[in-house]
Amino acid sequence: MSAAARVGAVVITMGNRPDELRALLDSIAKQEGAPVEVVVVGNGSPVPDVAEFPSGVRTVELPENLGIPGGRNVGIEAFGPGGRNVDIVLFLDDDGLLAHHDTAELCRQAFAADPRLGIISFRIADPDTGVTQRRHVPRLRASDPMRSSRVTTFLGGANAVRTKVFAEVGGLPDEFFYAHEETDLAWRALDAGWMIDYRSDMVLYHPTTAPSRHAVYHRMVARNRVWLARRNLPAPLVPVYLGVWLLLTLARRPSRSALRAWFGGFREGWTTPCGPRRPMKWRTVWRLTRLGRPPVI
Repeated sequence: MSAAARVGAVVITMGNRPDELRALLDSIAKQEGAPVEVVVVGNGSPVPDVAEFPSGVRTVELPENLGIPGGRNVGIEAFGPGGRNVDIVLFLDDDGLLAHHDTAELCRQAFAADPRLGIISFRIADPDTGVTQRRHVPRLRASDPMRSSRVTTFLGGANAVRTKVFAEVGGLPDEFFYAHEETDLAWRALDAGWMIDYRSDMVLYHPTTAPSRHAVYHRMVARNRVWLARRNLPAPLVPVYLGVWLLLTLARRPSRSALRAWFGGFREGWTTPCGPRRPMKWRTVWRLTRLGRPPVI
């Protein structure tokens, strides 16, 4: 991949943050190097007016909300089957903002320098305080968000993916709708031999929020955790992985209503179709372990 690699960006919007969307598009337009092509996907809602932005911004309005992975997959296909008309796709939250003008160029350089690098996870920082929440560092040892490293997953609304990854392992799992879709793709990519980097110097400003603000959070997290294990783990690891997460959930002492929703999602994960099962190789389990996160945690 050359320094002139073609970069596209997929932005999902629900149409209710027009000012933030325009600010994000402005930060994309200011990126150094070749222009970044942008696709804004209205996920079941009209796309706010972006007529004043460069012609590289295209819009797709979906008649219904397909969920986060479904909307992002539509955005990928807008760059051709599997995104083949670009070399790199950035996925950015519509209320985020690229903090620096060299992020796209740094992505080009990183992918060019490492042919096995498949995914880059950006650092998310609050625009007012500069603080990165611990949950936004995609590794167990998350106390130092300024340390870049190889990781085993990535952040959904702040990342870059080499489109060859989609061609080889497929897109995000539509059926997940919300939660853990990134880890599903990450595990498939790692199983195919790709690597994932967390880069602290590639920053997306995003207001500090709690994921539990979404009404479906506890149910989706539990259901998709089961689906993730059923789809990707060798059979002996499925009960271990889910048992560990059950104990961690109880240790966090969620409210009674949250726990009820969590157990409902856990049951749903066992009783509903989860998509194709493609268990990872045991050598991938060992790779994940060496990278600091064995697939039982």
